[in-house]
Amino acid sequence: MAVLLISATSCSERETAGTDYTQFVNPLIGTGGHGHTFPGPVVPHGMVQPGPDTRLDGWDSCSGYYYNDSTINGFSHNRLSGTGCCDYGDVLLMPTVGEQCIGTEEPTGQQMPYCSSFSHDDEVAVPGYYSVYLSRYGVRAELTATCRAAIHRYTYPATSGAGMILDLDYSLQRQTNRDMLIEQVNDSTLRGRKRTAYWAPDQPVCFYMVFSRPFTFRLVNDTLPPSCGASPRPRMKALLRFAPLAEGEQVMVKTGLSAVDMEGARANVEQEIPGWDFDGVRRAAAAAWNRELSRIEVRTADPVRRRVFYTGLYHALIAPTVFSDVDGRYLGMDHNIRRTKEGETYYTIFSLWDTFRALHPLLTILRPELNAEMIRSLIAKSEEGGIYPKWDMASNYTGTMIGYHAVSLVADAWAKGCRSFDVRKAYRAALRAAEYDTTGIRCPDWMIPYVMPRARYWKNAVGYVPCDRDKEAVAKALEYAYDDWCIALLARELGDTANARRYEAFAQGYRTYYDPSTGFMRGLDSGGKWREPFNPYASDHRNDDYCEGNAWQWSWFVPHDPEGLMELMGGRERFARRLDSLFTADPRLEGDQVSADISGLIGQYAHGNEPSHHITHLYNYAGVPWRTQELVDQVLRTLYSDAPDGLSGNEDCGQMSAWYVMNAMGFYQVCPGWPVYSIGRPLFDEVTLRLEGGKTFVIRAKNNSEKNKYIRSATLNGRPLEGPFFTHEELMAGGVLEFVMSDRPEKWNGKETEGV
Repeated sequence: MAVLLISATSCSERETAGTDYTQFVNPLIGTGGHGHTFPGPVVPHGMVQPGPDTRLDGWDSCSGYYYNDSTINGFSHNRLSGTGCCDYGDVLLMPTVGEQCIGTEEPTGQQMPYCSSFSHDDEVAVPGYYSVYLSRYGVRAELTATCRAAIHRYTYPATSGAGMILDLDYSLQRQTNRDMLIEQVNDSTLRGRKRTAYWAPDQPVCFYMVFSRPFTFRLVNDTLPPSCGASPRPRMKALLRFAPLAEGEQVMVKTGLSAVDMEGARANVEQEIPGWDFDGVRRAAAAAWNRELSRIEVRTADPVRRRVFYTGLYHALIAPTVFSDVDGRYLGMDHNIRRTKEGETYYTIFSLWDTFRALHPLLTILRPELNAEMIRSLIAKSEEGGIYPKWDMASNYTGTMIGYHAVSLVADAWAKGCRSFDVRKAYRAALRAAEYDTTGIRCPDWMIPYVMPRARYWKNAVGYVPCDRDKEAVAKALEYAYDDWCIALLARELGDTANARRYEAFAQGYRTYYDPSTGFMRGLDSGGKWREPFNPYASDHRNDDYCEGNAWQWSWFVPHDPEGLMELMGGRERFARRLDSLFTADPRLEGDQVSADISGLIGQYAHGNEPSHHITHLYNYAGVPWRTQELVDQVLRTLYSDAPDGLSGNEDCGQMSAWYVMNAMGFYQVCPGWPVYSIGRPLFDEVTLRLEGGKTFVIRAKNNSEKNKYIRSATLNGRPLEGPFFTHEELMAGGVLEFVMSDRPEKWNGKETEGV
């Protein structure tokens, strides 16, 4: 019964017969390179994400697991998927045989003293299940999960020295432990809590851990002395011992987490995993994934592309994550304990700078009500914390990234008719986010300039963001212009004419930054002069006029007004030529601190980071749809693969994969808030979207092949499409979008197009 509850929380009740879609998922994609994904078990949007931790430090420790590593430190219970910043890695458990080594830890080392070597040949990762053989101890480790709890199964060799280490002071990138507690409840149960300061400045986690066998318990609670310049660090570990085990005997462990209290963690594990049926929990997790993955069916003779697609869909459905307990209690942005309404769920891990572009638009198609529930969480966060978060982690403002893209989610859902949220509250919060006001924001004082940058003052007060007054001025201003367009859309809908006019004017602010003499968006100083010297190839990570990019990439971020951008650049033909120059430019990057996020380069187009993600589709607006088709094809085929390094940049909580999912189906939304899809290159012979209400939308590509990447003709429900666009309303009504493919560039249905 408890497992069914979790399935209902994360997935629809519709059962899927026949195909097992989980067989097409490879969770190891993105665990190498700089994808920063993890292979551990999780259910869709699950709070608990147990898995192997192979390293502590460095950029590639962001998820705790890196494919090139050969040792495992243990299995922690939470982590981030594909981010460029790191946190979590809490409540680590490691089975042991014989001596339990917890001696001196190297302050800069990657391995804990008790780590074990492992081989990928002895590793299994599928949706909802992970297994590995720990060669140091001869133990087979298996993990699976529900939404708020995990269950481990460890198979031991014959031994009189069976044990486990619960390492509470362990966390990724050695976060500051402000508070730690481990208590023994009885001879088979532990509970505890910890509070860390890192990317999330105040992140509490409580746990309740039940073992299938009794144990003896020794608590290590001391301080490691300083070494190699490092500060003293508090240490807290529980060393457990079990009675002698025969060959093949098992010890199972159930763990519930909560950000509220230890009783919440206890309720989470007791309700979601009431017994010791590991295989039953594993089957329920797989079924939850199968229901979600089955919402899209692709027909193709290419098993590799099918695997990349379903892995992308899998990665797109991990975050945001549930943050409320089974009783509805949760930790609010003000760090007060609150309770959701009956039947409601509260979410965290909103990587909005990334996910407003494709992940949330994908959810408006596949799970519109789930997307609305996430918007309700964001509205609640604005009330609890004083403002919409840009990047919310464990109910903490992180101040990370730019823009105020919660308004994009609201505008897009509203424009698409998904309106099960208080739009007036959402609108008031949008206006608050767009105005410079540092009062009433509940976060540490040092973070205020990041949560509410002064750039918003300059944008509103003088009409632009001076580059000598704020870093990343051009990128911030361009994103503000888009977000202000979203606010104007809401204002018009709600009859606020004065603000509609005001924010429509702000939305045109992008024009200020275009320098016709260079053809790029450039920084303007407070005296109205262009930033000098200017080099479009230059990058100074988070310190120049752009954000994780350069002038080449950022000059195209005007998703709400491509017609206006074309006018600035001299009309459609010159605009198309400028686009060509982006994809053929020398891919060099210059500077002492080049952003590592500028990756996946085709010329200066950088698919490995989000600011470029809409650019291939701009050719459609310029009347050159075949260029969109061939470039989308190139990205799909060369920058995604079925390999650990199969992503060209950070996964970023599903955005990188959501781009693939939408474009492989044959379309993309350039401007969330404008419910129109731009057609690219359908990768598969046929795709069926199973929509809410029992409707289907079929995308069919005739004469499709790797060579035939161009569209000769297109019809929607038998009607020729006038241009390479269709609406969200047309998609959600169901029907058939049919393409006839060709091996050479074609005019759209035999004629010129003029955008949408």
